[in-house]
Amino acid sequence: MSRADVVDLSPQVGGPDTARRRARRWRGRFLGSEIGMVFRRRRNQAILVVLGLIPVVIAIAVKITSRTGRGGGDGGAFFSSITDNGIFVGFSALLVVLPLFLPMAVSVVSGDAVSGEANLGTLRYLLALPVGRTRLLGVKYVAIVVWAFACALVVAVAGLLIGLVLFPRGDVTLLSGIVVSYPAAVWRLVLAVGYLTVMMAVIGAIGLFVSTLTEVPVAAMATTLALTITSQVLDAIPQLSAIHAWLPSHYWLRFAELHAGPARLRSDPHRPAGSRRVHRDLRRPGLGAVQQQGRFQLGFSKIISSGIGS
Repeated sequence: MSRADVVDLSPQVGGPDTARRRARRWRGRFLGSEIGMVFRRRRNQAILVVLGLIPVVIAIAVKITSRTGRGGGDGGAFFSSITDNGIFVGFSALLVVLPLFLPMAVSVVSGDAVSGEANLGTLRYLLALPVGRTRLLGVKYVAIVVWAFACALVVAVAGLLIGLVLFPRGDVTLLSGIVVSYPAAVWRLVLAVGYLTVMMAVIGAIGLFVSTLTEVPVAAMATTLALTITSQVLDAIPQLSAIHAWLPSHYWLRFAELHAGPARLRSDPHRPAGSRRVHRDLRRPGLGAVQQQGRFQLGFSKIISSGIGS
């Protein structure tokens, strides 16, 4: 909690309109203070630096191996396309950070959201102000979502820039064989960042919920990350396919659909071979993935609000 969180309790003059303006201004300061506190912490700044270095390492490694003739292998479609166009560095980097680094970054911030305040003793002072618990959790959650977006954006932008420096640029051949302009490919990268932000928002909701159950931030962070890894393990077991659709990690890799050609709602047997290869393991369209994640996120939001409000 910073000084911006302290509300002016002096008598309000000027009627109800002035009071509403003062309330909106204070809510904006509260949210801005929370977001600023997240990004000012040295720990979080170090996380952003590490995430930004991952695309650089990928690009340099691919550049070196392509020169020495040791490239290729089972690097995946994204990695194989890096030497053709540098924009695939951003896609490949998002693919690399998705299983562990991105969830860990979100777990650190979400696990510290409430338990950190309780551990420092500032939570009781924050609740002593005229701030509802639902509003407090809402502000915390918005800050977590902004942080998740920033993490994915840093990876994508770093990959885009290093790709422009080390590899060719121009029209992009998608995994389906369809050729699109470079700005259109950049827009698909932006959509991938937005999609992964929605996926990480679910992890943020879980972390915020766990954070309300303990006053030890490290325990909340570790629990959130452990639940995320458990979800990935369960998702890899075919015998548990009945629950796969409800696992928060089940739809993470669906952003590959953005690079397989035009969006389609149903499987098309006349789709190019490359597109069929990308989609062969996808049982639902990306829109369904977002809807399922939205239901999952809404359920956790209700649990959080009822739990801390009791």
